[in-house]
Amino acid sequence: MDVLRPTLVRIGGRVYRKNLIQEQPFQQEEEEDFCAGPGDCADDDPCDAFVVEETERGFQSRVEVPSPLYKYIIGKKGETKKRLETETRTSISIPKPGVEGEIVITGQHRGGVVSARTRIDVLLDSFRKKQPFTHFLSFALNQPAIQEKFLQFKEEVLKKCSQDHGVSSSLFQNPAKLHLTLGTLVLLNEQEIRKACDLLQQCKEDFVDQITGGKPLTVEVAGVEYMNDDPAMTDVLYAKVHMKDGSDRLQVMADQLVERFVASGLMLKEWDRVKLHATVMNTLFRKDPTEERNNTMTGKSSFKERESFNGRNILKFFENFYFGEAQLDSVRLSQRFSSDTSGYYATSGQL
Repeated sequence: MDVLRPTLVRIGGRVYRKNLIQEQPFQQEEEEDFCAGPGDCADDDPCDAFVVEETERGFQSRVEVPSPLYKYIIGKKGETKKRLETETRTSISIPKPGVEGEIVITGQHRGGVVSARTRIDVLLDSFRKKQPFTHFLSFALNQPAIQEKFLQFKEEVLKKCSQDHGVSSSLFQNPAKLHLTLGTLVLLNEQEIRKACDLLQQCKEDFVDQITGGKPLTVEVAGVEYMNDDPAMTDVLYAKVHMKDGSDRLQVMADQLVERFVASGLMLKEWDRVKLHATVMNTLFRKDPTEERNNTMTGKSSFKERESFNGRNILKFFENFYFGEAQLDSVRLSQRFSSDTSGYYATSGQL
C-alpha cells in the first residue's frame, strides 16, 4: 500500500485513513493502525456515532463485540491492546476468550476514550471483513422432482463429457442441498443470528408479503451457464432460475432483501443486483468436499489453486436442460456447513 495514498475505510458515515505499522502482527497477519480523516471525530469534536458516558473517575464507552474478534484487539502477546491504551491514555477491558460480553474503554479524558473507541471500531470492521461467511439467505431448490432431474443431468454429463478435462463426479452439488443464494453473512454469535432473524421477519412485514401476495412463487429451473470468461476453464456451472409467469417479482424481492441486510450492516454489498442462480457444479467440491469446510472452520484459507474443468461440451449438450418447476415458499437463514433431517442446510430462521 502507498503510504502517501492510504486506503480509506468508511464506518458509520465517517471516513478513516488506514495506515500499516511495522510491529510484529498477530498470527502472522498484517496488523493495521487507523487515523481519523478530515471531518471525523477529534478530541474537541466528540463523536456522536457511539455513547461516551461520564463516570466518577472520568469517561467510558462500551462496545458489543463477538468473542471470535477479541484476539484482533488484543494482538500478539497483547501488543495491540497495550499500544491502544498507551497512545490514547485509556484502559481497555476485554472479556475472557469464548465469553460473550462488552469491551469497556475507560479514561480520564473524553477525547482519549473517543479515540480508542474509534480505532477499535475500525479494527473490528477491517477484520470482520476477513472472516469466512457463516450463514446465507437462501431459497431451497431440493424438491424431489428437481433432485430427480438433477441426478439425470449428472448421469448424462458424466456419460457424455467425462473425458473432458477436469470433469468428474465430485464436482456436482449434493442434490439435497440445491439452493438459490441471495447473499452471504458473517454472524459470529447468537446475538447477531437473532438480529438477522428479526430483520428477516421485518422484511416479511415491510415488503415480502406485498410482493408475493402471501403465496409461494412458482419458478422454473432451466438452462445452464458458467461464471467466468472462458468455458474451457470453468470453476462454477449453475442452473438459471426465472419466474414461470415471466414477471420480475423474484428479482425485486431478492434485491430488496439484500439491500435491507446491507443497510443493517449484516451483509456486504457485492453486486448492484442479485444474480439468480443455483450452483450445480463447483471445483471447490473436487475430490474432498470437506476440505473447504475444514479450512474455513479453523479460520484459515487454503490457497490451493482450483483445478478448472472444460465446460464447452456440457454447455453445448445441456445449454437448455430443464430441471423442473419449484414453489418458493420461504426465505431461509441457512447455516453454512450444516445439515438438517432432510439433508438441506440447517435453518437459523426463515420467513
